[in-house]
Amino acid sequence: MYKLLDNDYKIVKGKENFNYEEVKYLFTDYFLEFDYVFGDYSYGKLRLKGFNDSENKRVKKINDIKYLDTYIKEYCAPGSKIFLLKKEKNSQNNKKV
Repeated sequence: MYKLLDNDYKIVKGKENFNYEEVKYLFTDYFLEFDYVFGDYSYGKLRLKGFNDSENKRVKKINDIKYLDTYIKEYCAPGSKIFLLKKEKNSQNNKKV
């Protein structure tokens, strides 16, 4: 479990590619509204993108978690290192420390 801006996240994919210090540096309150945070290392740089569960009222096709594989194919460099964080439901208080 990892804490980012007072919310708990667990790694559900790519634990070996996750670097907490790098993510913490790039993680902003923008990501608090998302159920998932996806990270990929494309061309040597870490990029983060928010995704939501399909049932979330804020979901759009571009950030629906069911389209994650399509996003990876279309927007990530082939063979790039990836990881996926899932926000724990009991930590959705969206408060910053």
